[in-house]
Amino acid sequence: MPVSKSAPTLLTLAAITAIGILACGIPSAAQSQAEGASELEESLFVLNPHLKNAKGVEIPGVLTVVSVPQPIQKYCMGKTSDQCAAIDFCIRTTTKSVAMCQKLPPNLRNLPPYPAGMRPNRQYSISFFQGAPNIKGFEALGQFYDAAPKGTLDVFSAHARFQAKVRFTKTASDGSFELLEVVSVPAP
Repeated sequence: MPVSKSAPTLLTLAAITAIGILACGIPSAAQSQAEGASELEESLFVLNPHLKNAKGVEIPGVLTVVSVPQPIQKYCMGKTSDQCAAIDFCIRTTTKSVAMCQKLPPNLRNLPPYPAGMRPNRQYSISFFQGAPNIKGFEALGQFYDAAPKGTLDVFSAHARFQAKVRFTKTASDGSFELLEVVSVPAP
């Protein structure tokens, strides 16, 4: 079979493309896992996010799992997830003059930065909608959430704390948090 005149050109372009992709350092899944992901057993919180639909009606059966950096957990007790997120943001930002930070009391506005390499390095949360995901132990967490007296999961508290295995993944611009297993839930 005769080879067309464009075949060597196509092979050359394919080789250059392959070399370019490798040279750009596109990491493989294994490299990504090794560089920025870590699995830990952590104390997390379960909260009622009070999410609303477009008509302003609260969506039933939604629970939020929140990971809070250890240095600010004591300041988040009795506060909502949004209030705790403001504290977390103001610790991490270099622009402490933003309105969100100025509204905080001075003792929270002037907290020191998180230690380098700390995990988690910010507040993360995941909202789960009706139906238990395929996560070991999640059904028990859902039962705890459903049985909790109204209003008790609106703010951070020791009652809302549970143990879980999680994966934190660090990326160049931010990071992510994944719930792998619910290890234990609070007593009702």
